[in-house]
Amino acid sequence: MINNKINGSCLCGKVSSTVQGPFNKFYQCYCDKCQKKTGSAFAALMFTTPDKIQWHSGQALIKRFDLPQAQRFSNCFCSECGSQVPYISRDGAFLIVPAGYVTGDPGIKPSANIFWAERPCWFEEGKQAENFEDYPN
Repeated sequence: MINNKINGSCLCGKVSSTVQGPFNKFYQCYCDKCQKKTGSAFAALMFTTPDKIQWHSGQALIKRFDLPQAQRFSNCFCSECGSQVPYISRDGAFLIVPAGYVTGDPGIKPSANIFWAERPCWFEEGKQAENFEDYPN
């Protein structure tokens, strides 16, 4: 995704946009706040500049929560389906795009696991669990 565009949408498809590449950073954040926001072990977040997004639909459906006691933490999501969607960082410096929001290859791979010490106690064992192509029998 050097200078390519990549489409993205929420789970219900009501929020959609195109992001212009390339992304600058791709972090997997294991902080306890990102675990709560995603309901998973980490948040996979890609960063670029705020001017790189073109919204197609659903901006009015986006809800934002800025955790008051945190300097940088925000959660932006579709109010219809709850999926995380892109947002501008609180300081205005970055467009933050959840990796699961985009369709296809974003042209960047994770470069850092941040807040690693806060990863959940079950994370390592989870990597050793049996793999299935679909639901297990």
